[in-house]
This record gives sequence, C-alpha cells and structure tokens, in this order.
Amino acid sequence: MAEQRRTTRSERSNGRGADKGSSSRRTSARSSGSRSKISARDVVEQVREELPPLLGRPVEEVLGVQRDDDQGWQVIVQVVELSRIPTSTDVLGAYVVDVDDDGELIGYRRRRRYTRSQTDED
Repeated sequence: MAEQRRTTRSERSNGRGADKGSSSRRTSARSSGSRSKISARDVVEQVREELPPLLGRPVEEVLGVQRDDDQGWQVIVQVVELSRIPTSTDVLGAYVVDVDDDGELIGYRRRRRYTRSQTDED
C-alpha cells in the first residue's frame, strides 16, 4: 500500500522534485503498466552513447526530448557535420532519434541542415 502512495505522489509531481533516482522511476513505471520503462534522462544518455558511432560525429547538443505516440521516445540532437573557421560558419545537422520503450535506438533521420550562425526557422 505504501508503494502505491509513493507512485501516485511521483506521478503527480510530473517528474519534478519527488524523483531521487532513475531506479525508483523505473520501478514505478513498471508497476503502473502504462508508463515508460525508461526515463527521459536515461533516453538522452543512451542516444549520446549510441548515435556518435553510427554518424561518425559526436553529439554537440540535445535540442529536445519527448514521448511519441507509440510509447517510445524522440530525441532531437545537434551534430557538427562540417567544422569551419570561423566556427560561426560550421554546418550543423539536427537529427531526430527514435528510441523504443526499452531504451533501444530504433532509428534516426536528419531533419535539417544549417550553418551555426543561421537563425532558427522552426
């Protein structure tokens, strides 16, 4: 009974304040059935680890992370595709990375390509 109260409190906090560690979030997620098995933080760490070897370039920034309709995750990352001097002329790529509910990277695609000095048009 006490475990259910903690889960409810954690769900109400919407991921803020009550979370002390990812292991407690995973336990709550498994018991509720409809929640993710992996947290957004864990998904981002997984993408930062697995995407660079596939692209041959490091992830420079994480631009966003959100749940998708299939109970997985989408992470948008920024990658330097071409380094130039000055760095304001670097060519960057924004990639959308799909991760399943178990934390496995299942696909990625480049959403846009732009120079570092270019203002955001989205």
